[in-house]
Amino acid sequence: MSMHEEGAQRLRCVLPFEAAPKEVHLLRLEVKRNLEQWGALSVLDEVGLVATELATNVIKHVGEGAPATLVLEPRGDRLRVEVHDGSRAVPTLSAVCGEAECGRGLHLLAALSEEWGTRVTATGKAVWCEILLTPALQCARVQRAAAVLDEYCRMIGPDLMSTPGHVVLGVLVPEAIADLLHWLAAQGGDPDEVLGLALDRYESAAEAA
Repeated sequence: MSMHEEGAQRLRCVLPFEAAPKEVHLLRLEVKRNLEQWGALSVLDEVGLVATELATNVIKHVGEGAPATLVLEPRGDRLRVEVHDGSRAVPTLSAVCGEAECGRGLHLLAALSEEWGTRVTATGKAVWCEILLTPALQCARVQRAAAVLDEYCRMIGPDLMSTPGHVVLGVLVPEAIADLLHWLAAQGGDPDEVLGLALDRYESAAEAA
């Protein structure tokens, strides 16, 4: 269901889905998986809610069973979320109708995002928004670790690029740490001492954040 497109210092995830209630739950699971891989779980609630509302709008206004696509793309200090569908009818933000839910999705979009909008595409339209990422994702340490793990993943097994995030965290990260400790021991270093220093630095940085 997912496809990662890689470019120079670029992450992008494309998630095709069918506009159906059962697909919305699966879509949220895919969103969580990709945010785990990017170290951006702190915005999971916002992104999950936005993705759910936009997918639900496709069901309501384009039709159940219509093909659609969710795109996630980090851009600087923001995460861009787009939902593409085959209709060129552009939604507008109007007053919420009493107790009804008309307009609810776009109002949530406006409330949760820094910016949002719509654009007509060659095959229909895209509704997009940009959600502010927490400083944790922009931390240089997190960015360096993500770059190292991406490269490490390509070296030991390209199939891991499509592995669920919790498996990557449970298998890939310990393997990378173990390899570093082997390298350190081969250089005459003390793995236990270095692990202690690393944990101290992590805890100090976490407390400061």
